Amino acid sequence: MIFLPNYRFIQQSHNIQGPIGMIETIRKKIEHEEFDYQTLLDCLKDYARPRDKISALLKQGFIIRVKKGLYIFGDEYRRRPYSREILANLIYGPSYISLDFALQYYRLIPERVEALTSVTTGRSRRFLTPAGLFTYRKIPLEAFRIGMDRIEIGDDRAFLMATPEKALADKLYDSRGAGIQTQKELIGYLEDNLRIDPVALKDLSSTDIDATALRYRSKKIRLLSDLVRRVRQ
Repeated sequence: MIFLPNYRFIQQSHNIQGPIGMIETIRKKIEHEEFDYQTLLDCLKDYARPRDKISALLKQGFIIRVKKGLYIFGDEYRRRPYSREILANLIYGPSYISLDFALQYYRLIPERVEALTSVTTGRSRRFLTPAGLFTYRKIPLEAFRIGMDRIEIGDDRAFLMATPEKALADKLYDSRGAGIQTQKELIGYLEDNLRIDPVALKDLSSTDIDATALRYRSKKIRLLSDLVRRVRQ
């Protein structure tokens, strides 16, 4: 009797891998540290029950769920630090980084900011994740549409962040209880609350702040534009 090889077994045997074999396969296919659920499924498309495989990878700590549908690699299989800024853009959208985190990034405020702050057109949200705290503040659509930059960080990776002018304007808008009606009150807020030296505003564009003030229809932001114009003289 001639025994024919079990081609079905041969075809499936390469899929009989433990979590280590799977994560090494995934790591070869995914270039960046931040990735979504669909990308992960595509890497596991040749495996039976890919959702079970994902659960096993999570249990071993080879991958970490930042939120539903969004992942980073665990320490053992991370090639470089993941970008919290990129994660901020992905966790909740549409959004871009602004407010305190952006002001710190541009060295307009001295304090280190742990929470990664963003603005959005959706409702305000807060996400406490294994990658840190991410907060999102709602602003009007017209104001959202201007004043953002694409920040390149290498390896074909980039994130969206407010310009310095827009970040400060967003912060003023968000500080609704500050009761700023005059230049004196604005300077007091900048110095006492944000610890910004008004002289540090000399590199900002009053024209850009004017444009944001129109979108917000905000007297406070118009006062900021006037102040920037003064310190630049």
